[in-house]
Amino acid sequence: FLISAHNQNSTNPAMGIRLGTKKRGCNGLSYTLNYAYADHMEKHGRDEAMIIRLAESDMVGDGLMVYVEPMALMNVIGTTMDFEDDEMSSEFTFTNPNSKGECGCGESFNV
Repeated sequence: FLISAHNQNSTNPAMGIRLGTKKRGCNGLSYTLNYAYADHMEKHGRDEAMIIRLAESDMVGDGLMVYVEPMALMNVIGTTMDFEDDEMSSEFTFTNPNSKGECGCGESFNV
């Protein structure tokens, strides 16, 4: 859904998303999400790539290409990522079994 909305207004269409982590926040690490474009593997050849397959192929998100930055890989193994859209917010949420703790606002975590 987000990629198709992005592509409607872009001359460089996104092919997927790139997941990473950055050192920031009050607890050590936070997640980063960026669009991945057609030349992604040329620029980021060491990224791990996977295709999301859902129970039904007509569900939004089925076939989504996800790239994981090499430095983030060990921090996100086993992580479940979801997109929640309600009256208060629209956001990605992460359930990370490697996380040893999170800050009070939930923006950062440590492993």
